[in-house]
Amino acid sequence: MKMEDGRFIVYGNKLNRRQSRKAIKWGNMLARKFDYDPNEKYTLSLEDNPYGEDIFGLKDIKRHDRGEPIEKEGSVVISTIRMGFGHYRIAMAGASAAKAMGFTPLWLDLLAIPGITTEVINWCNTWYSRFSRLSQRSELFNKHVWESLTTGNRTLPGLNALLNTWIVGWPWRFMKTNVKDYKMSELFRNLHEALPQDMPVLTSHMWNCMGAVSAGMTNVVDMMFDNWPMAFQLTEGAKHGVQSPSGYYGFRAMRGFDDKGRIMKPVKADELYYVGHHIDHELVENIEIDCTARLKRMQSSEPRRFMITMGGAGAQRELFKAMIEHCIHLIKQEKVTLFVNLGDHKDNWDWLEAELADYGDLIQTHFSWDETKTFADSIRAGAAGGLHVFLFDNTFHAVYASNYLMRVVDVLITKPSELAFYPIPKIFNERVGGHEMWGAIRGAELGDGTVEVRTIPETLQAIDLLTHENDLLEMYCDCIIKNKSIGIYDGAYKCVELATGKKFERKTT
Repeated sequence: MKMEDGRFIVYGNKLNRRQSRKAIKWGNMLARKFDYDPNEKYTLSLEDNPYGEDIFGLKDIKRHDRGEPIEKEGSVVISTIRMGFGHYRIAMAGASAAKAMGFTPLWLDLLAIPGITTEVINWCNTWYSRFSRLSQRSELFNKHVWESLTTGNRTLPGLNALLNTWIVGWPWRFMKTNVKDYKMSELFRNLHEALPQDMPVLTSHMWNCMGAVSAGMTNVVDMMFDNWPMAFQLTEGAKHGVQSPSGYYGFRAMRGFDDKGRIMKPVKADELYYVGHHIDHELVENIEIDCTARLKRMQSSEPRRFMITMGGAGAQRELFKAMIEHCIHLIKQEKVTLFVNLGDHKDNWDWLEAELADYGDLIQTHFSWDETKTFADSIRAGAAGGLHVFLFDNTFHAVYASNYLMRVVDVLITKPSELAFYPIPKIFNERVGGHEMWGAIRGAELGDGTVEVRTIPETLQAIDLLTHENDLLEMYCDCIIKNKSIGIYDGAYKCVELATGKKFERKTT
């Protein structure tokens, strides 16, 4: 990152001196707090990924010398962290596309590397988790703090001043947050210096991207998340794969990225690319087959298959309870089959099991990947009824299970986060953070999901419409097939192409 006259410069835009000094102090504070050694050397090697090797041929990058050597030829690094499930899901799409294009995906989870990466990210995640959980439990906090923090929109005058002064509360949309995060991510330089400098790297979070670029890596592609442009996602020196045209314009113009509302110099065209949605190869390749199966089940009056994904914040439980209780009535009528993926959040199962104590005869549990895969494969062309609950003991299967189950599900019910981009008919329930609003807008306008239904009655109405009527499911499936034909879901392939120079060649039948 360039600096001139005590001011950081991002794409030709200068941060003021006061904010530049705060960003430097932030990085120095973290370096002292976690005993950063700029001369530390990392030794890295490869092991088979215990969860993704069978799925993607995935190799783990580990901090030791006991595994296979890391070779640039024929490989693509997939760099991610767990912060919610979205960044893992994007990385899986990159791994899937890389495998489909003939590369070996090398999984670099910064939270699986002992040392400062794990310590710093876990510490920073405590603030994110604290704010996110509170936003889902307090309507006032969500409205006046979390929405402002996640969008950059102004809040109450005194509170707005506090958020923009306190560095932890700097809104994500502003360039000052980009610089702050870059100074933190410089602490990950040593790790990335242990990789070949020109190795192809796909990143699913800006901290991964910033760490790689700060180490001098020259072939870094950031698979950008969400549909609301925020300055903290940019890393000068990397290429960026943006999922929507509106997102592309926002990043290109750096629209709204100055905290005083000034017009900014644009991002260079050769560092920003509209690529489409980041989707697994298996899902994209089978869109026509899976949509045809949905319509066939609909025409045969089979129970409509809904899937709910539940996060770990322990919030929105009132909404989940209302949806599940509403669906139980429909399950008994053989109108609905409900899948509930709890991910790796056992606390949610403890809660849900108690709530469903009177409906044990309807519930089937699937608490391992092998069991889940076998079940999904068995209902691909077979019948399914009842209420199915999924729970896993690891993050990888917790995330990928939703992707795998999508192929045998009719409708996904989700908040408009990264799942908003997936090619399956969707009901968008209430967002968590203002930045997610535009995910629902994207899905609704592309015709593969509802608008955001922000109340329980609206959500239940959407479930009823998609259960008892056929027109919406028909329209969504039709739009998904058309979207595929114009490359809407090709983002993961194009990001691999940006990193490797190799184009994806779709098989024709």
